[in-house]
Amino acid sequence: MSQDREVSVVLPAYNEAATIEETVSVTLETLASFLPAGAFEVIVAEDGCEDRTPEIADRLAAEDDRVRHVHSEERLGRGKALERAFRESSGETLVYFDTDLATDMRHLEELVERVRSGEYDVATGSRWVAGADADRPAKRGIPSRGYNGLVRLFLRSDLLDHQCGFKAFDRDALLSLLDDVEDEHWFWDTEVLVRAQRAGYRVAEFPVEWTPKGDSKVDLVRDVFGMGSQIVRTWWQLTVSPRLTRRVSMTAGSILVLLALGLMLLYLEPRAVLEAIAGADPALVGASAVVYLLSWPLRGLRYRDILRRLDYEGETWFLTGAIFISQTGNLVFPARAGDAVRAYVVKARRSIPYPTGFASLAVERVFDLLAITVLGGSVLVGLVATGGTEEVVAAIAADVGTVTIGGETLNPAAAAGTAMRVAAGVGLAAILAVAVIVVNARRDSNLVRQVVGALSSDSYAEYVAGVIERFVGDVERVVSDRGAFLRVGVGSLVIWTLDVVTALIVFAAFGIGVTPYLVAVAFFAVSVGNLAKVLPLSPGGIGLYEGAFTIIVVGLTADPELTVLTVLGISIVDHAVKNLVTVAGGLVSMAWLNVSLTTAVSESSDTEDVEGATEG
Repeated sequence: MSQDREVSVVLPAYNEAATIEETVSVTLETLASFLPAGAFEVIVAEDGCEDRTPEIADRLAAEDDRVRHVHSEERLGRGKALERAFRESSGETLVYFDTDLATDMRHLEELVERVRSGEYDVATGSRWVAGADADRPAKRGIPSRGYNGLVRLFLRSDLLDHQCGFKAFDRDALLSLLDDVEDEHWFWDTEVLVRAQRAGYRVAEFPVEWTPKGDSKVDLVRDVFGMGSQIVRTWWQLTVSPRLTRRVSMTAGSILVLLALGLMLLYLEPRAVLEAIAGADPALVGASAVVYLLSWPLRGLRYRDILRRLDYEGETWFLTGAIFISQTGNLVFPARAGDAVRAYVVKARRSIPYPTGFASLAVERVFDLLAITVLGGSVLVGLVATGGTEEVVAAIAADVGTVTIGGETLNPAAAAGTAMRVAAGVGLAAILAVAVIVVNARRDSNLVRQVVGALSSDSYAEYVAGVIERFVGDVERVVSDRGAFLRVGVGSLVIWTLDVVTALIVFAAFGIGVTPYLVAVAFFAVSVGNLAKVLPLSPGGIGLYEGAFTIIVVGLTADPELTVLTVLGISIVDHAVKNLVTVAGGLVSMAWLNVSLTTAVSESSDTEDVEGATEG
């Protein structure tokens, strides 16, 4: 590439057939008014247009050697199209502005000269600094101020306007930043400016006269999903990740695991836990832990079958360890962040892409919910539909006043109703999710693109739809295959049956005779308890599981030995055994696979190779 131009102006163009010729003409005329002949070029960065823009750009380039056309057969995204054109340009000062010429072109000389003179490395027009003259109606101004405020708050930017499409860069400065800029769409402008400030480059923001062209509206996919997630991603990369050294992450991970164990006691009142354990047969409690532990290799086998259907292989013991680590993460971190940990582990150790990792987790989660629903949720849905739950609620409320857990006084009747409604909703959602996935797998039309298209008309929607399609496609491959569905489904039923058997052994440890009726009640109680704790309202569902379990067992039995305090003790020991086995297995697996929880969480946030971007 010969660098015989002083200034390269890039015009990002997507379906601009009606305006591109006039924009190029105005740009050439303006540049010629203050730059020497032959000192500049205008590049049309045409981004996979579907109209006559490519033809027009070709003609303009053929007619004037100051004009170049950089063509793309497919849609790259605004940021990526700009980056490609800048890399192919020849100027030392690189400029771009929006082709609608919303910013008055009388500011072009000031924009160029601020960088060309060597005074600044980056210059950007601004609609929000003092002296700017911008016609900003509320539908544009309010979202713009909110967005720029979030960028200033989270990314520590000193600028007031990050998205004004009127910017200039020193060539060396921009090229030094581009390798770290990840966004390929609308957030590209903001990321470049933020990274330039962090790198110590001199950035000038000056007022411009700006008139909106065309209509604008809030775009759910672009503005909320796209821009919002990119602010979070950049904040993590620039602020959090640099502080997460291996020593810090290992120390923090160990502390968080201990904290999870402490939270178990905090939520469930230490004295009650100790008294419950003291009243149980230690040998049988130990036996329950062994039975529960047997379910974990089955989880690994099931996960292997899911991945195999997605064309990826994994050893059963490795996958079992990965599940142990992720479930320990769900006990430690909020909002089930442990699920992302597993996606990271299989990506780092077995090169399974993030979309496939998350899709495999979704498959597993769907089958877990289906198995739980089959075991007990169907009865629950019937009770809710017929109003039968009121009998359970009345029975428990009549015999019990209030229950204190972790210093909080709870109303059993209210808790019963809430837990059972949540569980019924989750059970129905699992059934509907599978139905939708199976129906979509058999449709000729693309349901994902139809839904995303209804929410967004922006180019970012293509990016998002592509990610979702890969994710949903992987889920469909398992759910829609009869053989895979049967194997994974049966495996899930066996896993959750062992979960119930663990609870039944704990009943026996408290001296309760196990009858066929109690077995049925236990299946129902464990199922509803696990459905109720799906929502991440407390660490590991602690409190939700015990509450639902206790209410159902007491409400559906007439055994005088099964008092509220006894059943609460059984539920506490049952859940504690399962959580302790999980944490112990997680610690062993972390040591075996050399994985730190906090490192895994931080690195699972970095999905740079995701093309575009759960266990109970």
